[in-house]
Amino acid sequence: MTRSLLIFLGAFAAISMSYTALALIPSLQLSTIEPTPGTADYTFEEQRGRDIYVRDGCLYCHSQQVRPEGFGADIRRGWGSRPSFPGDYVYDDTHQLGSMRTGPDLHDIASRQPSRDWHLAHLYQPRSVSPGSVMPAYPYMFEVKSRSNVLPSDVTVPINPEYAPPEGKVVVAKDEAIYLYEYLMTLELQPLNEDGASQ
Repeated sequence: MTRSLLIFLGAFAAISMSYTALALIPSLQLSTIEPTPGTADYTFEEQRGRDIYVRDGCLYCHSQQVRPEGFGADIRRGWGSRPSFPGDYVYDDTHQLGSMRTGPDLHDIASRQPSRDWHLAHLYQPRSVSPGSVMPAYPYMFEVKSRSNVLPSDVTVPINPEYAPPEGKVVVAKDEAIYLYEYLMTLELQPLNEDGASQ
């Protein structure tokens, strides 16, 4: 057996064992997890919003995992009424658990802050609803229109006067802002017992 063949077989064995241990076995284990009660697959709009969440890197500042008592103060902070369970993430392809918390955890944001107006204003200019926020603004998800050009189907966003456009203009949410809001409203933890059964 040549030296080159030994090197190839050794590398192939190392890669095969790594793939099996780090990808295949965990994937098989996770495939048996059932969704927690109340968890549903994403609609088209919600999936588009999730894609925008991923595209804009929201994961870098927000986590999506409420830690149990003894592992942090998440529940005392009001970030969720219960800890996260594996079944909460069944429909996520590439989980957005995150590790940084520059901003609050979002895994139960739909329960804490369901207002569409608040979320849209927060996306347009975070400091308009959350003074001192370090979150960047996302003005490209909105359009400033003359009030006379607003269509009945347009979603106008009430903005704090300090950040509002000039007189006679309004902020209108584009589809991507609406989709992102729809995705955020899927982030709601249903009340469950400690064993994961619905109450």
